[in-house]
Amino acid sequence: MPQCHTVAFSHVRSFFSVALRVRNQQRAAGTFYRRWHLRSKSVARLVLSLSMCLGIGILESLVTRPEIPTWYAALTKPSWTPPPLVFPIVWTALYVLMGVSFWRLWESEPGSQARSMAMFLFMGQLALNAAWSPVFFGWHCPVTALVIIATLLPTIGATIVFALRVDRVSALLLAPYFAWVAYATTINAGVVVLN
Repeated sequence: MPQCHTVAFSHVRSFFSVALRVRNQQRAAGTFYRRWHLRSKSVARLVLSLSMCLGIGILESLVTRPEIPTWYAALTKPSWTPPPLVFPIVWTALYVLMGVSFWRLWESEPGSQARSMAMFLFMGQLALNAAWSPVFFGWHCPVTALVIIATLLPTIGATIVFALRVDRVSALLLAPYFAWVAYATTINAGVVVLN
């Protein structure tokens, strides 16, 4: 092979080598962008999920807090009622777990019928949760609040059942919430009976 062909062949090979390297760098940059975009979208969903759940808690506390030392203190409560200080601590932890649970559902397989149903039920139970405090503390209606919480409990259970089909961790994150609401239902029922 003549010398000029060898040099030309070497230049062509170098050109394709550089072109291949550039293409690989562009792919890597594109992959990085897609991953970054997915991560930032996921973080945004987490923030929205936590904000939604904690926001409900904050709004409920605005109704609940003024009634604790007055109306609620005057009620006869069952013996298993914890001190008022326990409630905000437990509810804050539960709202965080709920937010993470919803985020995991939101991040799971889009278009899944079980996911759609779990998210629908989650929003339904969240609405019932949001309604309970204004009715119990704001309107001083323990009987109506008992109806709400008695509806809330099976709605949480159904949410857990559908979440299990999509994301086991999401379902397990709701288990403490289910247990606490079951306990709170007994307190609400005790208040109705004793007052």
